[in-house]
Amino acid sequence: MTYRGRFAPSPTGCLHFGSLVAAVGSWLCARHAGGQWLLRMEDIDPPREVAGAAADMLATLPAFGLTADATPLFQSTRQPAYDAAFEQLRATGLVFPCWCSRSDLAASGGLHRDGRCVASPIEGRAPAWRLRAPDLDIHFEDALQGSQRQNLRESVGDFVIRRVEGFYAYQLACVVDDAFQDVTEVVRGSDLLDATPRQIHLQRLLGLPTPGYLHLPLVLDAQGRKLSKSDAAHPVDPANPLPALRSALSFLGLTVESDASDPAELLDRALVDFDPAHLSRCGNRRAAIAGISES
Repeated sequence: MTYRGRFAPSPTGCLHFGSLVAAVGSWLCARHAGGQWLLRMEDIDPPREVAGAAADMLATLPAFGLTADATPLFQSTRQPAYDAAFEQLRATGLVFPCWCSRSDLAASGGLHRDGRCVASPIEGRAPAWRLRAPDLDIHFEDALQGSQRQNLRESVGDFVIRRVEGFYAYQLACVVDDAFQDVTEVVRGSDLLDATPRQIHLQRLLGLPTPGYLHLPLVLDAQGRKLSKSDAAHPVDPANPLPALRSALSFLGLTVESDASDPAELLDRALVDFDPAHLSRCGNRRAAIAGISES
């Protein structure tokens, strides 16, 4: 199959340096493989969306030389596909309604196990829907982070796939759309490494293919927080893209050409000697600081 990668941000703000690193890493992997690079806007959580953020991201990426090979997919248009996947799971008894709150589950470490609810149904209130998490080890080989193993029951428990408000959870929407877009390789930040076993389990239950995975190092602020949750997460500047782009490449452990005149040239030069196997597992901290300060 032709390599198909993707960058799939959520429109919760403008493109910041951490998101740029993920976009650049996924773009480089796709181009190195001679494949396609797709965009997906994961706009399935309206309460967290920032007005205009999706349009701003889609306008900013080309300024950094990052142009997709197809029209972006918006998850907000994909409700029927998620409904169908949900009904497939419900028909086989794999999901169940749940009224348990976080405080209800505090005594069990926040985990819901074995389909056993501790809260009774609440009249007039819609439930969340959880997928039963079996006592099953999920193993996969991450192309950068190495061998990974997680026991679903012990690590995550029964997890939500449709929220109380009726919105589908990331785990379900992600696997449905990766299959729909024929994604063969998922390159994304390592904050989602822990979510991958749940997605692999869902892929198996729904009869969907499992892509390869490569989880990039996270950009953290001075306090060790993920940049998207930090006050340091200022938008990158599409009017002056080269400084942040150089820092993103350097963060990933790539040698950066300082005399490139535009982003496309800089990316092409980085691609000449690029090898995903030589990406940095932990990231170049000094480059991250430079990238954050220049965003």
